[in-house]
Order: sequence, then C-alpha cells, then structure tokens
Amino acid sequence: MKKLVFFAIMAVVLVAIGSTTTSCKDKKSVADSIRIDSLQVDSTTRDTLESIIEEQPMPKAADELFDDFVFNFAANRKLQLTRIKFPLDVYQNDKVVKRIEKKDWRMEHFFMKQGYYTLIFDNVKQMDLVKDTTIDHVVIEKITFKNKSVKQYLFNRINGHWTLTSMCLKHISETTNASFLQFYQRFASDSAFQVQSLSDLVEFTAPDPDDDFSSITGSITPEQWPSFKPWLIPDGEIYNIIYGQKYTESNRKLFVIRGVANGMETEMNFKVVKGKWKLMKFNS
Repeated sequence: MKKLVFFAIMAVVLVAIGSTTTSCKDKKSVADSIRIDSLQVDSTTRDTLESIIEEQPMPKAADELFDDFVFNFAANRKLQLTRIKFPLDVYQNDKVVKRIEKKDWRMEHFFMKQGYYTLIFDNVKQMDLVKDTTIDHVVIEKITFKNKSVKQYLFNRINGHWTLTSMCLKHISETTNASFLQFYQRFASDSAFQVQSLSDLVEFTAPDPDDDFSSITGSITPEQWPSFKPWLIPDGEIYNIIYGQKYTESNRKLFVIRGVANGMETEMNFKVVKGKWKLMKFNS
C-alpha cells in the first residue's frame, strides 16, 4: 500500500511541475532570468522524478484495482510502453483507421495534468464497480466538447496485467450518453443555462464555511445557485472513466467529479423532467 501511495504522490508532483512551465521570447530582464533559471531547475527536477519513477517497479497489487494501475501507467514512461499492445489499432466506425507503432507513441498522462477526472453513472449502485477487483475491461474517454469528439482508450486485463489494447474515435452523438453530454456541454459553460436547468428545489450538501470539518445540508432555489454551486464544473475537455458500467438511454445521470490527489469529490444528480435535463441534487 505504501508503494501505491508513493507512486500516486510522485505522479502528481511530476505532472504539476510539467504544467507550470512556460516560455518567453522577449528580452531577458532580471525577473526573466530568475524565471528561466527556475524553469531549468523544474526541468531538471522533472527529469529526476521521471527517472526515479521509471526505476521503481510497479507493485503487483496495482493491477488489482484499475485506479492504482492507471496512476502508474500515466506517470511511468517505461511501464507505459510495456503495457500497450503494439501496433495499437485505432478504430473509427468499426474499422481500423490507423496503427500506432511503438516508436511513434507519445507519452499519455490522461487526466493527471488537470488534476481530476469524471465518472458518469445511471444509478448509485454502479459506483460500486470502481472498487471491484474482478472487472477486466475499462475505458478512459477523452471528451472534447469544442469539436464534439470522443477518444476512447480501451484497457483489458490480460493474464492479470492491465494493458491498453486499442483506441476508438467517435463523435459525441454516437455515444450512449449523447443526450446528457450535449446538455452538459452547455450546462458547464453557460451560467444562465445552469439556473434554467435546476429543479424548483435542489437538495445539496456542501462544506460549512464556518467549520472546515463539517458540512451543511439543505435545499436551494435556482436563484440561490450562484452562491452555493460547486466550485468546479469542468468544461472544455474532460476525462471520463467507464469501469464496465452498461449505459442505457436512462432519464437519470449521476455525474461525479473526482480529484486525483486532493480528496475533492462532487456529485451532481440529473433527471429528465418534461423532456429536459434538470439538476435535482448535488454534493460538493
């Protein structure tokens, strides 16, 4: 367990360093020089961390839970290359449109840079799949709302080892969650539409502003939403993990936002009411 925690922490630190680097083409002032020196240190630190992670064998226990495996997979370049079935087939419309050779593969960090991922369930019971050690098929979806594309990474557990076996390219409209995702795209980016998409009375649980260790529960009206809404409602691009749950054209969706290393978790319960998706309840 200690090794799994070590890998998770190292992965988060590694990506955090990578996400802070920038470049500047203007003349170098003293401040610029300091910044550049700092970036050089960050680069050195990043290389060192990558080397440390690559030299550490992944604990065997990490293959039991997909969550433990994917943290290692996203941080360890050497491991990643050994856990991909090359040449990697990329499908579109049920046809292979590309084969990626090992030499052409680029390190994939998935959701590590943004620090959170999402989960979409039809019901609360499906959440148990996240900790199910018997599942042998998981899909990570990279959903880009701007061009309405979905890139799926398909993982299978083969002889006890999680392996990326193929990829699949889809349009959002081709997914089972099409109706909800098209709604959510607007919900996440349009504050006025958020208010319109709330039930007349929304149940909520949120941190108590007067006590860091307590929470408050109650109900709000749409007009109160700006004061109580979750601090993070991701838009633009999200990574959704499918742990084997079978989606249906359900009139309910449980949308979960889960932090990588900060313990953050937000749940939003949506339901179709008179043909429109409405937020009924949220926990943040």
